[in-house]
Amino acid sequence: MKTTRFVKSRMVSGLYVIIDPEVLTDRNPLTVTHQVLHGGVTAIQLRDKMSDQSTQIHMARKMRKLCETHDSVLIMNDSPYVAVEAQSHGLHLGQNDCSIATARSILNDNQFIGTSNATLEEAVSSEKQGSDYIAVGAVFSTHSKTATRSVSLSLLSEIKKTVNVPVVAIGGISHENVHLLKASRIDGICVIGAVCHADNPKESSRDLLKAFQSV
Repeated sequence: MKTTRFVKSRMVSGLYVIIDPEVLTDRNPLTVTHQVLHGGVTAIQLRDKMSDQSTQIHMARKMRKLCETHDSVLIMNDSPYVAVEAQSHGLHLGQNDCSIATARSILNDNQFIGTSNATLEEAVSSEKQGSDYIAVGAVFSTHSKTATRSVSLSLLSEIKKTVNVPVVAIGGISHENVHLLKASRIDGICVIGAVCHADNPKESSRDLLKAFQSV
């Protein structure tokens, strides 16, 4: 029988959107969350580097409820403690965050973990340590996050062939370049700017998802 953690982590596919209040500027994160969910997004990550933990937890709880009404999952960035308090479905860790083992010791059994990776060795190691999905990037040039490492499309394909958990590409993905990911056979794409900077996040999500699914 597949666990809740396994089932929920497999929802990290198709279109995965990162909601960052700093990127949204004057837009309400809940409004954007509602819009992209109606656009077909199945996974949303809350990444908030500005607010205190109490504010993050409060926002994450509201976002989780929205996600659950649309059969989607909410992933918290960085902090396993916030993830537990907010009861998010998952947690995303960067290479410089706490270890997967530490996070797993804090999280509930049904909460999954995803990690950022830029090399084959990192991806393989993350899976061995218990990562439930692998985010690979940056596959294209991006302005949404500084200090990123570039990943070639051939390496993206190699990682997908090597690991047995869902693989999503991240970094500079747009309506104009998503077709270049066709050969990699990845499970999903993760975006920030392509949706959060759009005049209509719902339509942008729908169009991007359609473009990805047709490649």
